[in-house]
Amino acid sequence: MTTHTEMDLMLQGYGLTTAKVLYHYPDHPHLLQTYIWQDYDIAPRFPVLNRFIEFWRTKLEGPLHSVIYTHRRLIAPNEWRNVNGEYLVN
Repeated sequence: MTTHTEMDLMLQGYGLTTAKVLYHYPDHPHLLQTYIWQDYDIAPRFPVLNRFIEFWRTKLEGPLHSVIYTHRRLIAPNEWRNVNGEYLVN
């Protein structure tokens, strides 16, 4: 498994995806609970978010009510420049 740094992911087009998950409380199905999830993902297909939702549906108790998400690319192609330099601090 390859480990990528956050910068590697951002340079590959990943952005920060935040999802607000509302689900039915397992012991009291008429009550809703909130869960906030956040990870790096790539729009518009959102494979990481979809894997999380599938994991929730198959492994966790508490049926999903709704998932509201937002996505923001942190580095756009025109914002990235390779700058070489060094500051010496005495």
